[in-house]
Formats: sequence, C-alpha cells, structure tokens
Amino acid sequence: MNTTLLEELDVLVIGGGFSGVYQLDRLRTLGYNVKIYEAGTGLGGVWHWNSYPGARVDTWAPVYQFSREELWRDWNWSEMYPGRDELVRYFEYVDEKLDLSKDVRYETRVLAGRFDEETHTWTLVSRNERTGEEFTTQARFVIMCLGAGSKPLFPNIPGLEKFEGDCFHTARWPLEGYDLAGKRVAVIGTGASGIQVIQEASKVADHLTVFQRTPNTALPMNQRALGEADNAEMKKTYPERFANRKNTWAGFDYDFLKENIQDLTEERRNEILEELWTNGGLQPWLGGFLNVLFDKDDNDILYAFWRDKTRQRITRPELVELLAPTEPIHPWGVKRVSLEQNYFEILCRDNVKLVDTSANPIREVTSDAIVTADGTRHEVDVIVLATGFDSVTGGLTAIDIRGTRNETFEEVFRGGSRTALGKATVGFPNLLYVYGPQSPNAFCNGPTCAELEGEHLIQIVEHMRNNGYTRIEAKPEAQQYWGAHIAELTSATLFPLAKSWYMGANVPGKTVEMLMYPGGLSVYLEILEKAAAGGYQEQFELV
Repeated sequence: MNTTLLEELDVLVIGGGFSGVYQLDRLRTLGYNVKIYEAGTGLGGVWHWNSYPGARVDTWAPVYQFSREELWRDWNWSEMYPGRDELVRYFEYVDEKLDLSKDVRYETRVLAGRFDEETHTWTLVSRNERTGEEFTTQARFVIMCLGAGSKPLFPNIPGLEKFEGDCFHTARWPLEGYDLAGKRVAVIGTGASGIQVIQEASKVADHLTVFQRTPNTALPMNQRALGEADNAEMKKTYPERFANRKNTWAGFDYDFLKENIQDLTEERRNEILEELWTNGGLQPWLGGFLNVLFDKDDNDILYAFWRDKTRQRITRPELVELLAPTEPIHPWGVKRVSLEQNYFEILCRDNVKLVDTSANPIREVTSDAIVTADGTRHEVDVIVLATGFDSVTGGLTAIDIRGTRNETFEEVFRGGSRTALGKATVGFPNLLYVYGPQSPNAFCNGPTCAELEGEHLIQIVEHMRNNGYTRIEAKPEAQQYWGAHIAELTSATLFPLAKSWYMGANVPGKTVEMLMYPGGLSVYLEILEKAAAGGYQEQFELV
C-alpha cells in the first residue's frame, strides 16, 4: 500500500446511512477521533442512492427517524410514508443540526484493507470517486455500516449489453433524475423497488411492460398527507413510541399479537384482520399473528384473506391467477412484504402488459427489445432492472479487506455467513458491524437498529478503551454457536420454504441460509446485554 497516508483515526465508519450517522455522532461525543467514509455525495445511505421514481419508505414516519427530541422537535413530515426526496432533506436537516459533514469524507470508496498484528490497526486504501485519487488511512477500529442493500444485483440476461436504449438498475438511478414520459418502459422485477417504479412509470409512459417471476403479496400502504396539526399530535406520542421499540420483534412501535389465528372464531379472526388491513402498512404482517411464520395451516388462512382482498381489485380475469393465485406460491410473509398504493389497478390498465417469466422466461435482449422464450419481441426504449441486491453480505464481499489469514470476506463467507453475535468475524480483528450479517438487519426497522444495536457496539468499543484492550476478535466457538443457533431458529419457521433474499437464494451460487437473526430484536438486545455483563469474554478474544 504505497499510497499517501491521509489520516490516522481511532475509528473509521464506512457508510453514511442511519447507522453510520449514529456511530459518528456518539463516538465523536465520547472523544474518539472518528470519520465516516461515504461513497455518495450526501448522507442517507440507500436514500441517497435510491433516486428512482417512486422510491419511498415502507415504515410510517413516526418511527422512521432518530429518537432524540432535539432532532424531531422541529421536524415535520409531509406524508405518513415519506418519499426519497423528503428523506434526503431529513438527512440534510440532521447534518445541519449535528454538524456532521465536517467529519465525513464524501465521494470516498474504501477499496481494500489490511490488519497489522503488531500495532493492532487497520490500513485501508480508499479512492476519491470524483478525482480518482487513492489514499491510505490507518484506524484502530473499522465499523461497517453498509446496510442490507449496498451491492446491486444485476441479472445475467443474454444480450443485455447490446441494448441501445437506456438501462438502469433502481439502485443506480441517475441522481439528477430521468424522464420516463412518452417512452416504452420495461420493468424487470416486482419486488419493492419494482412496484414503486411501476406505479410512477404507468402515469407517464407510453407503454409499460412488467416482467414478473413471482407475484408480490403486497399490502396497501394507506398513504396519507400530514399537516402541521397531524405532526403536532404525533409528537405527543413519540417518547412512548420510541421507548417501546426495544420490546418488539421488529423494532417498530407495534408488535405481533399474542393470539394464534386458529384459536379464534372465524368472526373474531376476520374482525382482527379487517382492523389490521384498515390500519395499513406492515401491520397485517408484523403487527398480526406471529404463528403464521411457523404454522402452514395458520399461514394459509392469512394468505386466503390477502388473496380475496386483493382479487377484488383485479379487473382483468386473465391476471387473477398471476397476481393472486388460488394456492400460494410460497408461504405468506416469508418473502419481504412490499407496500403499494395502486399497484394491482395499474397492472389492469390498457397501456400495461404483464409478462409471467416463470412460464415464459426472458430469452435475450436485442438492441431494441426484450425477447421471451415464446419468441415474442417486446420493443422498449428503457429497461429498468428492479432486480434487488446481493443482500446483507454483498457490501462486505465487494471490498478487498483481508484478515489475519489473508482471506477476504468473499472467501470467508463462501460457505455461509460467519459471525459472533452478528458483530464480528474470526480473522478480522477490530472490525465490527452494525446492521450486519446475522444481526436482526432487515428484520428490524433501520433507525431502531442504528440506535439500539448501534449503542451496544459503542459499549464494546468503550469497554476496550476503559480496560486497556487494543484488539478484539470473534472466538471460533462463539461464531460456530451463533451460526448453529440461527439455523436452529430458522428451521422451526416457514422461511426456508421460499427462495428469498432473506435466505440468499436470489444470488446464483450464494449459500442458501438465513442471513439475519430471526429471534426478534428484543431477544437479540437481551443477548447483547448478557454478553456485556460478562465482559464479552465468551464471545470475543480481547487483548
């Protein structure tokens, strides 16, 4: 590493989303020399990069923010489910309030890292994305705040490189914007980003072709505008909402019901389901019946409710089985449940065509069309790749960080994720994760984990400083236990019955396993508290 040494830090935080911002602010307050390196031009993480039409959070605004009163007191949301542009403004507001940018290196991508066994420090090579200049940084600790979706997954479609129109992955949409008006648009993928693009593109496109592999069991968002009075009323409840997050499975201000769906009369069951449906958002999923994630019969009841509700909105008979099949393709709720506003109505419009790629796969892309297996040419001007991410571990495996065994994360994770407590990995001393592999991650509200899980990471760093330690590394036996514990928890659920990114099944060649901790945030926090009480002696080697 012969590049210029730019700076020496106590802590280097990689990533400027919710988790990175929290780490910077807290560690800086505690007296650490700390900086964020962020590849984008602004804070926000996915909300910086995901600038595609319709990008919007699927958690309601009251809990999708930092819990500090000085940050929410003067901030008002315009919608219950804010759009990307509003979230960018929110991060700008937080930046101004906390004076963060002075300790952020923007347009800086970390390329590689090596650990020095003698000094117990990391040396990392980074590149300025604007100038191309590379430089070196030394840091005692490296904290990875990469999120679940930092490595876009591009599909391997023959001929895609020959397409002469415009082609964008939703996660790499032009930040300056792109106008879809009057164009023939193709959207490949019907996950969360696909649904959001489809809803917006349908308003302006000349024609929209949607390529669907698996129907999305999306729930109504029940979006609504918020005025000053609405915000004032919500703020009365903020302290209680924020305090309750740590007691719930997913870090929201609501939790699963205690009843099992089959223990209720049909009348009572439907009454509860109707109420959850009216509340909207993710409540029918993460505020409903927990046992539907474990019991197939319970799951079938909930799926039938969703199916019948959804079919009422599908006006084209030929689309009914494609969008809301009689029998579920997979158990309901074991793939990421998306939120929609008018998705099912849009797919029934005359200028929208749905292509079922499970029965009629894409064969190739030509200079001006997408050709399916039956020989049909779908001529398009723009291709939108809503094909998701190499989730959770992809951000780590994309960086040439080599541990003490000279292995990269790509090599170490080739047979599956390996961590102790979702916090550290054998062979990578002084490198810690927030929202990383085998933590609650995508099963938890992002801002909640940034604060509650993130605070535990800060406790680890403080424990080391207060006790004179300079090196921390996961113990092999603790790492083995944690992986086995997650596998055992997962085996009792219905999650393995779906090919989802939760299980890494969307990435060709990736080990199929549960990538997150499925025991719930409240249980996870209790485990971290127990580890802290024991001085982390069972989980980590401290020197």
